[in-house]
Amino acid sequence: MTNRFFSGREFIFGVVLWLSAAFLVAESRWSRLYENPALLADEAVDLYLSEQRDVDGLMRKLEEQDLLPDKEEFLWAVETLHWTHFKEGHYRLREGVSYEELLSKLGKGLQDPIRLTVLPGQSESRLVQSISGAFRFDSTALKQVLTDSSFLAEAGVDSQRVIGRLYPATYDFYWTASPGSVIRRVLDTFENNIISEYGERFDELGKSVDEIVTLASIIEWEARHESEKDTISGLYWNRLEKGMKLQADPTINYAVGERRRLLYEDYKIDHPYNTYLYPGLPPGPVTNPGKSSIRPALFPKDHDYLFMVASPTGKHGFSETYSEHQRKSAEWREWLEEQYRIKRERGQEQNTSTGEESG
Repeated sequence: MTNRFFSGREFIFGVVLWLSAAFLVAESRWSRLYENPALLADEAVDLYLSEQRDVDGLMRKLEEQDLLPDKEEFLWAVETLHWTHFKEGHYRLREGVSYEELLSKLGKGLQDPIRLTVLPGQSESRLVQSISGAFRFDSTALKQVLTDSSFLAEAGVDSQRVIGRLYPATYDFYWTASPGSVIRRVLDTFENNIISEYGERFDELGKSVDEIVTLASIIEWEARHESEKDTISGLYWNRLEKGMKLQADPTINYAVGERRRLLYEDYKIDHPYNTYLYPGLPPGPVTNPGKSSIRPALFPKDHDYLFMVASPTGKHGFSETYSEHQRKSAEWREWLEEQYRIKRERGQEQNTSTGEESG
């Protein structure tokens, strides 16, 4: 009787010990999988997988970024959680991310969006560079979309004018998005913010969207101060209505392919965008204008100005007559020549000082 009693107690005790050991093992496994940090990182990191990877491929990627703390433990976690492949994409991984969170996120392809900011007043080459640089696709793929006539026809625009509709805004995309889906959304944003909102105004003016956007692109490039945009717009409208050549310097910059101070010979370049030679608006926009430039193009300030010249402050001097314009232009040239003189004198003084010290 007694022996059987103690045998029963020993059995129960053994079961308890076994359960306790099993619990400790399970708790340890749980802790390693769900609590232990899977990456060597003191802050959130961005991981980009350009293609689907197997376990070895993922480990190589993590090693390249010095993120893999323990190769053996990582392999154990992968085998325990039964993950074999990890999907392409951009993943924002928080500091202290666990093995379970890391592997399931990559295995399921739960991407984190990237943020794309399209700035106003950019050249086409800069837009292509900045947009393609944010995604998996390259600049060649993006250029193909921007010159795809059938794709652009669906959006109601052509390759010469599409730059003007690359609407400046901040967008959230997945890194693996196609170039076509990116451009389609940017064009849709232009549609929603400009065409839909100002449709009646386009009709009132009797101008096409492309004509207004082309004018707005010149205003975007010309004006360094927001407060001047409606005045500059009014000036250009005045010249167009009087049949005068637009004579807009940004169109010359576009023709020569550089943003720089223009030289006398630049104004003679035979180019369809040279508004000093050819009347009316140029064939297309010179940059991508923001809403703050498109609205002044649609609602110009009412005045009689026909001429303007940049001042030392970056603002413009506006004139109604050519004689007044000549006087303001002369004042600007005198100021500019004085600045060059001061710069030359400072350079000479510096050279003299350097020569005396070396001697």
